[in-house]
Amino acid sequence: MADKPSFHLAIPVDDLAEVRKFYGGVLGLAEGRSSDMWVDWNFYGHQLVTHVAPRATTGPEAHNPVDGHQVPVPHFGLVLPVPDFHELAAKLRAATISFVIEPYVRFEGEPGEQWTMFFLDPAGNAIEIKAFQDESRLFAK
Repeated sequence: MADKPSFHLAIPVDDLAEVRKFYGGVLGLAEGRSSDMWVDWNFYGHQLVTHVAPRATTGPEAHNPVDGHQVPVPHFGLVLPVPDFHELAAKLRAATISFVIEPYVRFEGEPGEQWTMFFLDPAGNAIEIKAFQDESRLFAK
């Protein structure tokens, strides 16, 4: 068992072939169990499940202002070590993935200073990846 519990998240997608290219190819996640209607992904030690469930709309349904940017809601993601954050950002750029919010330092000089970036998967699910120089500052006020 890991030091921390793993989360499980199931998200809707409309095209498993595109999802496999993105999560398996671009992000490099290992594929777990699957069927013709869903795929389990090893999302950095967490279980992310992409279920075929076409939506009437794609992309985030709302946005909230955070540090001068419009943050898509809903979204999910991870907190990575800073070098891994930059490696993933480079991988996304190399794959010509468009960013909703380009990688940058949010809350610079404040207790919650962090690297952050937002992008969408092929089904329009918003993903945020963060990185802190000091992860103990994750919940700093």
